[in-house]
Amino acid sequence: MQYGWFLASTFTMFVALSMAEICSAYPTSGGLYYWSAKLAGPGWAPFASWITGWFNIIGQWAGTTSVDFSLAQLIQVIILLSTGGKNGGGYMASKYVVIAFHGRILLLHGIINTLPVSLIAFLGRLGAIWNVVGVFVLMILIPSVATERASIEFVFTHFNAKNEDGINSRPYIFLLGLLMSQYTLAGYDASAHMTEETKSADRNGPKGIISAVGISIIVGWGYILGITFAVTDIPYLLSENNDAGGYAIAEIFYLAFKKRYGNGIGGIICLVIVAVAVFFCGMTSVTSNSRMAYAFSRDGALPLSPLWREVNVHEVPTYAVWLSVFISFCMALTSLGSTVAFEAMVSISVIDLYVAYALPIFFRVTLAQKHFVPGPFNLGRYGFTMGWAAVLWVIIISVLFSLPVSYPITIETLNYTPVAVGCSLIFVVSYWIFSARHWFKGPITNVKN
Repeated sequence: MQYGWFLASTFTMFVALSMAEICSAYPTSGGLYYWSAKLAGPGWAPFASWITGWFNIIGQWAGTTSVDFSLAQLIQVIILLSTGGKNGGGYMASKYVVIAFHGRILLLHGIINTLPVSLIAFLGRLGAIWNVVGVFVLMILIPSVATERASIEFVFTHFNAKNEDGINSRPYIFLLGLLMSQYTLAGYDASAHMTEETKSADRNGPKGIISAVGISIIVGWGYILGITFAVTDIPYLLSENNDAGGYAIAEIFYLAFKKRYGNGIGGIICLVIVAVAVFFCGMTSVTSNSRMAYAFSRDGALPLSPLWREVNVHEVPTYAVWLSVFISFCMALTSLGSTVAFEAMVSISVIDLYVAYALPIFFRVTLAQKHFVPGPFNLGRYGFTMGWAAVLWVIIISVLFSLPVSYPITIETLNYTPVAVGCSLIFVVSYWIFSARHWFKGPITNVKN
């Protein structure tokens, strides 16, 4: 966890810096797909923007699904621990109750995102402060409260290769472990989609992208550090028979306070702090979804585009907000049928988003190498090298997210991520070949570049 975090963080920062450079040159709410159109050149612009836009919006919808569903599961755990825990007869919500929680969370996020932009921006700043301060509180509080703490040697050198998934290769386990970090470090394209509502967007848009990743790297590492110092009994933490019903992080919080004070109330309060942070994350995710849907429909790329590009009296794309909420809820319904299928939905959120991140960067270092005109923020002579490093990293993580996570491979253990990503690609390309290529001309330019 320690070294994997910094490895993933380093290459993610390469992606963020490359995106920030392009954002500075083309600040628009169309973001990634607009960049692809400008960088691919006239001949490739329509198809480049089409495939980038669709991968971006599918990834965003799946990302909102995973964030809000994880919050619903966390609420389930908080209720379980508050009512006595699994070993004390606590209430364990069914999968149908969890999906109901998910729907209500999305409903709240939809309502919030129809409010005036100034209020949404205030809540976004509040969420950022809550995340940073909350993580600092947790990283200090949990290890200090824990009566049993792991050693420095354990935190920085222990490699747990024991598992029930039939995987014995340490390098393979390490590579799969990178996925936790990479899933966390995603969604920072939100700053690009909000640039049309941002002052000095060619400067502040890039700042938003870079600071989102930079702060996450520092604060996230502190959080991981604090948690791992509180880890003692790994088999128990990963067991479904612990009080938190198998949720290891929740059990760490709960046990730390229970062993010291005789009850886990403090641990439950810590989980509430996390839940509020995730709520803010889901809220901003819906904001980003709606702006992307609005921009894409403004250019006629979505079915029923005239509806999704309408805005209310506050200049907010209300219908695009509710479209994002509805699709994210529908995606979560896969959890009722198959946990494996839903896990593929989580993976597709990262792969599709990063493919959308990589495409404009790829065009920047290939087709647009000679005619790219940088904005106020630029990487200078390092832009080319850093761009290629970013593209190669996206290829690597796309492969990692598609690898089997347990052996032997059966219908229950198969990683369906390649299937889900393949279906997205087939849909997007087929839609282009049979229909969109006849009428989609790329993004409509509203600004001079």
